[in-house]
Amino acid sequence: MNQAIMWMMAAGAVAGGLDRLMGNRFGLGKKFEEGFLLLGTTALSMAGIICLAPLLSSGLKMAVVPLWRSLGLDPAILGGILAIDMGGYQLATELAADADVGRYAGIIVAATFGCTVTFTIPVGMGMLEKKDRAGFAKGILIGAGCLPVGLLVGGILCSLAPGVIVLQSLPVLLTAGLLMAGIWKFPDKMLRGFSVFAALIRVLTTVGLVLGAVAYMTGWKAIAQMESIENAMEVVSSIGIVMLGSLPVAELLQRLLKKPLAWIGRKTGMNSSSIAGLLMGTVSVVPAIAMMKNMDARGKVVNAAFAVCAASAMAAHMGFTFGAEPDLVVPLLAAKFTGGIAGAAAALLLTK
Repeated sequence: MNQAIMWMMAAGAVAGGLDRLMGNRFGLGKKFEEGFLLLGTTALSMAGIICLAPLLSSGLKMAVVPLWRSLGLDPAILGGILAIDMGGYQLATELAADADVGRYAGIIVAATFGCTVTFTIPVGMGMLEKKDRAGFAKGILIGAGCLPVGLLVGGILCSLAPGVIVLQSLPVLLTAGLLMAGIWKFPDKMLRGFSVFAALIRVLTTVGLVLGAVAYMTGWKAIAQMESIENAMEVVSSIGIVMLGSLPVAELLQRLLKKPLAWIGRKTGMNSSSIAGLLMGTVSVVPAIAMMKNMDARGKVVNAAFAVCAASAMAAHMGFTFGAEPDLVVPLLAAKFTGGIAGAAAALLLTK
């Protein structure tokens, strides 16, 4: 299955490249270019954190890991609070007592819960106008409530027993519950808190990038445990390569599914922007959030609920997993889409 997906992405890269040579006649060449141009923003957001992952791991091992182990929990789950492409995977595997739990936390948890906490919520609450935030927040609440569906499916496909998944995911589920309560009761205070958290991540990323660049250019390492920037950029490059094909494939899927999606829109009572946002969100959650101003009230809630698990499934997250853990591409996609669909379905049931 992994190989079949990779061949599909390769076919997308060929189609996009050929269209670019023909002057972007079918619009696929533009998507091909976009995939490559995303290398810069991807590297800026994650390379520095990857460089600092060993240091963060050492700090957590001294400060938190002993307590975590005394509770019978694998410290790997601590890495899942960061997005998969913002150091979550590296941190989880560094901390893991059990390699399988480390892979589950670094890929499945980090691509759903971690992405929501460190990226989707702060970006969404920052980008959206005040009138759109209520629908977005409600959708995030519903999506977080359906997060266990994606985690359970992904964990089982990672060869973990259901009991192990539930036990190791308890901190994540508890944190998700607290976030739900906070967004519901204190949305403005939560926005400020997420803004501070996002700023902290930005500082760490920048510091790591600077230290990595200095070490590469001079040979002097300010921190002995630091990961080399060459290894960090290798991870980033693997994502960019997959996006060369995944963005043209996503564009083709949008065109092929135009009529079925229009039918779904009529049946669910959502406008075209709401339906398009669901597909766009599987490639990148940022344009989907930007489209929310044109969505109807129900569409905003459904899109936000879907994004908790499904955001960026077909681009950055799949690309990262192909480079880091190719055997977990299917578990990743299964977790993200089952959780996302469960969130969207729940949002439809809970809205008029």
